[in-house]
Amino acid sequence: QVQLVESGGGLVQAGGSLRLSCATSGPTFSFSSYTMGWFRQAPGKEREFVAAITRTDSRISYADSVTGRFTISRDNAQNTMALQMNSLKPEDTAVYYCAASTSYSTTYYREYLYWGQGTQVTVSS
Repeated sequence: QVQLVESGGGLVQAGGSLRLSCATSGPTFSFSSYTMGWFRQAPGKEREFVAAITRTDSRISYADSVTGRFTISRDNAQNTMALQMNSLKPEDTAVYYCAASTSYSTTYYREYLYWGQGTQVTVSS
């Protein structure tokens, strides 16, 4: 059984920082074979792409709304992924999900096969 578990969410003031982590496990899950991504969903809104990092060459993509503020990274030895979020804004408030895809590079949530349960990030103004 494949498991993705997010952690690191919480309440922070605007301008502050948080670091999200995604731990993965599973007897058939080869972390280094998957492109990993972060998505978020605010109440009443659709799930949106935040960032992704490819499985082989660690090519990185960011949503325009987070470029320059968020940094995605992965550790293939530890089977983990992280999202460093700086200069947070109230509009970053959402549940953040990590996900795994077999596609080389994708920002489309339907191409992600495995999902975590999400972690809440709340940014106060």
